Amino acid sequence: MRLFKLRDYQQETVDGIIKSIKKGNHAIMITSPPRTGKTVVMAEIARRATAKGNRVLFIVHRKEIVDQAKITFKQQSVNMKLCTLGMVQTFTRRVDKLKPPDLIFIDEAHHVLGKTYLRIINAFPRALKLLFTATPIRLNGKGFTDVVTDLVPGKQVSWLIKHKMLAPVDYYAPKAINVARLKVKRNGEFDTKSIEQAIKPKIYGNAVKNYKKLAAGKQAIAYCYNVASAEKLAAEFNRKGIKAASVSGNTPKDKRKQIINDYRNGKIMIVTNAELFTEGLDLPNVDCVIQLRPTQSLSLFLQFSMRSMNPRKGKRAVIIDHVGNVERFGLPTDDRNWTIQDTKSIKGTNNASSTEIKPVTVCEQCFATFYRTNDKCPFCGADLKREETIEVDEDAKLEKVEAIKRKERIDKILNDGLTNYVADKRPSELNNMEQLKAYAKLKGYKRGWIFYQAKQKGLIR
Repeated sequence: MRLFKLRDYQQETVDGIIKSIKKGNHAIMITSPPRTGKTVVMAEIARRATAKGNRVLFIVHRKEIVDQAKITFKQQSVNMKLCTLGMVQTFTRRVDKLKPPDLIFIDEAHHVLGKTYLRIINAFPRALKLLFTATPIRLNGKGFTDVVTDLVPGKQVSWLIKHKMLAPVDYYAPKAINVARLKVKRNGEFDTKSIEQAIKPKIYGNAVKNYKKLAAGKQAIAYCYNVASAEKLAAEFNRKGIKAASVSGNTPKDKRKQIINDYRNGKIMIVTNAELFTEGLDLPNVDCVIQLRPTQSLSLFLQFSMRSMNPRKGKRAVIIDHVGNVERFGLPTDDRNWTIQDTKSIKGTNNASSTEIKPVTVCEQCFATFYRTNDKCPFCGADLKREETIEVDEDAKLEKVEAIKRKERIDKILNDGLTNYVADKRPSELNNMEQLKAYAKLKGYKRGWIFYQAKQKGLIR
């Protein structure tokens, strides 16, 4: 006997998958925003599959997700004798020993282009493959058409909030970072050293102050950029009388479990962490998210932000963004129309990478974040100053803060980051000579094109 029934929007997803299969698709990506019950949908499909004697393989990349999925599958009366759940790291080592599945689930499937996943997928070409993710996008813009043939979209965040399936959110973004110092690594993520240089020493004090001002009494998770910053922030909260604990990949398993249990039971108000609690782990009583880690990944941004949006009657989630992530991605409540195509090759479509982000305004008086329509803050009524877009400054130099012997490596990182930055731009959106040079190199244009564009823009006389 099943212990829960699918919500209407979850049933729509199941129906969409069945419709896609009937069209001949056997490798399907399914999208649904974080906090909307992807595991519940998979459990229902697994129940139907095992009831017909089909063997199921469920692949994840974190042990905590395996443990939670097992509980949900059992609750939904899945025949566990026909269902194998485990981590991709384990399955890829013993793929030859696995019993051939009829159905493969892949959770957090934006990771699926990794070699470990592909090895498993390629080993079972006859299996139906259902790939679930909240964010079908990768930093390098690579699409998923090598792996899947169809996309089944879930409901938009705005719809889920309107129908009380997600909590509404108040988003605040104190500008407590020198964004011009941020540098980009080859993989598109920010360089850790540059994050350390960009975040001012008082950021931790500001984080506590703004939490007390904007989210006092709410249980929160703070996403920090490394272990030291997570520990420092937890110590600062404790000094201010707010019970906090820090966890990371270095935290012993038993201690981490105790911290999570204490948080769930309300004994701890704030958990600060580095590299944890971004995907899959269910902490339903999070009401506030504090972002102290800048990211170039829309996937990470949405995982960070929506951690606080589990619904509860009368609840409004609070997100405090100290690092300008909203400036790169817009608000987490924005509608996003996903695609499985290469995002860098699609122009003029409303996909996650090529969409032009509407400018977001941060009020300097109350830190509220919103889309600007006039010169007054809609929250506190303060006069708004002329907005300046916050983004990575590819022209910044590192020589004064880095050892000279590292100059060549740093220059390459910056050049790679600049190339990634201009790849989705039009010539009219390029603002300086370095951007024009990078764009010309990327497109194979001659030096004359750079000179002409620079002259048109008034960069040279």
